[in-house]
Amino acid sequence: MYLIVGLGNPEEDYGGTRHNMGFDTLNKISKEYNVSINKKSFKGLYGTGMIEGQKVILLKPQTFMNLSGESVKECIDYYKIDLDSLIVIYDDIDLDKGTIKLRKQGGAGTHNGMKSVVENLNSEKFSRVRIGIGMPENKSNLIDYVIGYVPDYEKIVLDKACETAKEAVVEIIKNGIDIAMNNYN
Repeated sequence: MYLIVGLGNPEEDYGGTRHNMGFDTLNKISKEYNVSINKKSFKGLYGTGMIEGQKVILLKPQTFMNLSGESVKECIDYYKIDLDSLIVIYDDIDLDKGTIKLRKQGGAGTHNGMKSVVENLNSEKFSRVRIGIGMPENKSNLIDYVIGYVPDYEKIVLDKACETAKEAVVEIIKNGIDIAMNNYN
């Protein structure tokens, strides 16, 4: 069983922002594989289903970004999921806008949601799919950049990146993280 986590902030207020690339990607996976993300538990919204013959849980933590790890930890503990079967999808300011990068393990970088996941799991050994949102011109304006208005031309680029991220997640499930990294990095 795979746990696929998209990081974001509650969609009522933050839908369509750069910080919700994880949620946006999960929405694409949910739609394509008919997995409704409508159950409430684990401090989040989740749904269960099948992707490429594998049972999956799609999880959107509702704790706000900085506490995302609490939701992930509760779900992992409840379902007894091995960290080899965890995939976390999130936005990354250190990648060019619209690019994706897969990693088998590693630190959280500057992303507070990932810092929370790593801290709560006490491990860096899980797969992640990073979606590049680029760096704002004025770095002191970072918060407004990640949770603020996204121009239409940029939405197109980010939507394509979420589509590619969705395909990369499916590749991880089908063929493993190493092959997926070779195909998508």
